[in-house]
Amino acid sequence: MHLLSVAELVDVENHAWEEIRELLSQGSRTYRLEAAEAEHAVQTLVRLQVSTKSYLGAIAYETGGIVFEHGWLTLLGAGADGIFGSLASWNGLGDAEDTVPLPGILIVAYDAAGGFFGLDTGRFGQTGHIYYYAPDAQEWETTELTYSGFIGWLAEGDLDLFYETFRWEGWEEEVQQLEPGQVMGYYPPLWTKEGSGSASSKAPVSILEAWHLAKSVGTE
Repeated sequence: MHLLSVAELVDVENHAWEEIRELLSQGSRTYRLEAAEAEHAVQTLVRLQVSTKSYLGAIAYETGGIVFEHGWLTLLGAGADGIFGSLASWNGLGDAEDTVPLPGILIVAYDAAGGFFGLDTGRFGQTGHIYYYAPDAQEWETTELTYSGFIGWLAEGDLDLFYETFRWEGWEEEVQQLEPGQVMGYYPPLWTKEGSGSASSKAPVSILEAWHLAKSVGTE
């Protein structure tokens, strides 16, 4: 199969990055852009084989990732020091894999509650929608959003409502203390009747532990 080169994938005239930057700057959500090394940006774009005229291609090429809401949600890019993994490593497209990928879904983001967002590329009928592994339900649920719609939701959607039962008073400060590769473990877990952001005790756990749960649901 012929792979398109970076020169073929970087669409100078229709590059989506400026549109994304404007969307984020006008949105109500706090965010931090992580820079990517040029070599990693090129490799990620080529391995994904998506054009920068798409939101996915532009973010893969222009960022190491984007961290939203004080570290609550991390959008994957080409990889950076402050982010665990990249679009390539999370999805089995890199030389080194941080995780075991889940076939038919492209992981694009994760959150501090141990939830994961993935673009359906065949696992759920190739809908092209973003699915969310909900740690309270232990299920992959459709958001009915395309990737570009998902970026819009990150910029100006009601994340407070979406995460209402996962968060607790003072979560902002605690989440900022997490190291790359850590998420919050809830005790009792969120999927139990007793578990919730306010009622459960919280402590950092490896994101790989959370991913193991999400992946086991996806492979049943």
